[in-house]
Amino acid sequence: MKLRNVSAAAAAAVVLALTATACGSGSDSGSNGDKINIGIKFDQPGLGLKTPDGTYAGFDVDVAKYVAKELGYSEDKINFKQAPSAERENLIKNGDVKFVVASYSINDKRKKEVDFAGPYFLTHQDLLVRADDTSITKVDDLNSKKLCSVTGSTSAQNVKEKLAPKADLQQLGGYSECLTGLENKAVDALTTDASILAGYASQKELQGKFKLVGLKMSDENYGIGLKKGDDELRGKINKALEKMVSDGTWETLVKKNFGPSGYKYEPAPKVAN
Repeated sequence: MKLRNVSAAAAAAVVLALTATACGSGSDSGSNGDKINIGIKFDQPGLGLKTPDGTYAGFDVDVAKYVAKELGYSEDKINFKQAPSAERENLIKNGDVKFVVASYSINDKRKKEVDFAGPYFLTHQDLLVRADDTSITKVDDLNSKKLCSVTGSTSAQNVKEKLAPKADLQQLGGYSECLTGLENKAVDALTTDASILAGYASQKELQGKFKLVGLKMSDENYGIGLKKGDDELRGKINKALEKMVSDGTWETLVKKNFGPSGYKYEPAPKVAN
């Protein structure tokens, strides 16, 4: 960069600004002094939710806290950063976060860009229906029903293209909109990962209104995303996950976050070392 036409004071300001930006973006691979940056979802009840009082709740949040503690970071040393689905790989590759715990399904496409520790949770694509609805018990039943999912989601495409092509698919901007439609009988079912559906159904104001059908339309293994090639960190996280299962914490956290929905969760998956 040429600074010939910039005053010395302005040049100094530029240097300071660049330095501050580098620090703020987590240039030390997600570490900020004695703190750690972790990516989570901010808008998924039961998994990763930023509450009105500024705290964070959900299974992924609890897993992140446990892993961070095993890495030597107490809760007050964790800086949670929002990790929308489309930004997870960028946050990791840019060093903005040390790792991401955000309903992050492990697949071959993502493994080309980042590495994964885990898996720590196995879920499946499922359906959420009204609690008193007995007309939907299998995928074929959707062919005469109104199905809701989020615009562009793989869950919606999976049903429409492979499982129930005659379903009246309505794609909305968010799962909360689909839930409102489901409650008001504007749609008959909502589809995405069972863990996400269970999280919504477990919210206090919605308990008893909905139920999961219990279908297994896909396998989704949630992993912890981290920078490619960081085998040391991956190994430490895997050890933490194994300990979380063996000491009973995993079971406790699952029941705490998904229990109210009646979600029949799978046993903890084996960590891939």
